[in-house]
Amino acid sequence: MYANPAEVYRSTDQATMSGREIEAAVLTKAALKLKECQNNWEADNRDQKLEEALKFNQRIWGIFQAELAKEDNPLPAQLRRDLLSLSAFIDRRILETMAYPSPEKLTIVIDININIAAGLRGSPANEPTLAFAEQPYAPAFE
Repeated sequence: MYANPAEVYRSTDQATMSGREIEAAVLTKAALKLKECQNNWEADNRDQKLEEALKFNQRIWGIFQAELAKEDNPLPAQLRRDLLSLSAFIDRRILETMAYPSPEKLTIVIDININIAAGLRGSPANEPTLAFAEQPYAPAFE
């Protein structure tokens, strides 16, 4: 039973989302977590929030990498290569930010997440997705 009506809506919304919508929502959530850290850089709990946001982004991009590397991935080969290259860049930026935190380092990852999410939302519904396809919402991202 949900204690909050918003939880009921969120649960129903997630159950009816397409793969592209899920990917866009997860990327947007990841960007917002990073943006919150960037906007509240001097907060007492910054290190904890930053680690959480960076690890969240790592998990997402790790899933994308695994899916993009599969031979049966339906995306065109060049697009897969480009996205894998982009994900390697994001991995490096996340690790660099973990080692040497700086709010400016978050901007590029935020921008990439937001732009990919926007592209996913604007793409035709019958196009293949990056990773999740038509799988149900993954609660690991909560």
